[in-house]
Amino acid sequence: MASYAARRLLHALLVLWAAFTATFLLLYALPGDAALNKAGVGSDGSVLDPAQLAQIRAQLGLDQPLPLQYGKALLGALHGDFGTSVQTGNPAAAMYVEAIPETLKLAGAALVLAMILGVAWALLASYTRVPLLRQALVALPAAGVSVPTFWIGLVLIQFVSFKWQLLPAIGNEGIKSLIMPAVVLAIPSAAMSAQILSRSLESTLNAPYIEAARARGASRARVLLRHALQNSIIPVITALAMTTGHLIGGSVVMETVFSRSGVGAVTVRAVNYQDTPVVLVAVVFAAATFVTINFLVDVLYPVIDPRIRVRASRRFRLLPAGTAT
Repeated sequence: MASYAARRLLHALLVLWAAFTATFLLLYALPGDAALNKAGVGSDGSVLDPAQLAQIRAQLGLDQPLPLQYGKALLGALHGDFGTSVQTGNPAAAMYVEAIPETLKLAGAALVLAMILGVAWALLASYTRVPLLRQALVALPAAGVSVPTFWIGLVLIQFVSFKWQLLPAIGNEGIKSLIMPAVVLAIPSAAMSAQILSRSLESTLNAPYIEAARARGASRARVLLRHALQNSIIPVITALAMTTGHLIGGSVVMETVFSRSGVGAVTVRAVNYQDTPVVLVAVVFAAATFVTINFLVDVLYPVIDPRIRVRASRRFRLLPAGTAT
């Protein structure tokens, strides 16, 4: 297990390096000039003269060759120093850290809602005996995946906030302001989880051990919850781990729609301003979150399903049912 964890850690470090490098090169290739953005215009609307722009470029290190800029940025990042923000002159990491709690609150609430709604919907679809109702319940999550979340958010704001005045439309104050953006952000993940779990349950419910449980007189609810769900939940957990990064990325859209402060607002301003240090912090944070959650999910597999063990050869072995673990 230690060898497996070490290899996964090395893989995670490679992912972080690749994300950092790709972001740095993409920002360098974007049109525009960070020095010009920082300089702005004079009080009379005139752009600063070339000498002043050159001085600002030198202060930002933009006059150096690209490999040297990359090397300094990477070396600083390895020490936890991503440089200073072009916009404010404050440490880029500190700016991002200040904005993280609100975004994590939103993404965490959306993740919990996505799992609860997805699992409940799939169980309801599998439990019902009415064929037409079951088909409708199985087919409906596809709409949740396809409908744009920003459109759902705008509709909720129009009716829930403006027309019915039940919840605030904007801001970060209190739990009420978190409900609508969390629900909207959770809808695609919940719909995807419901689809995956419904198909997994459908396959599991046809397994021989399920027929044996039914023959012993187990109720439909017991078969579904006690026998089928545990062996069908692993694909859902994998999918939710994969979508965690999307939830953090989707929070950027939700924070814009609902005018919430968080990493979304910080990231959007940084990209528009070509504030490379702040954008690098955002990308590294998202990548680190993604690889960490995937690592935890891999470790969690044997806990959920005791048939799964991790070999030293970094492959999974499926043990026969009933084998002692």
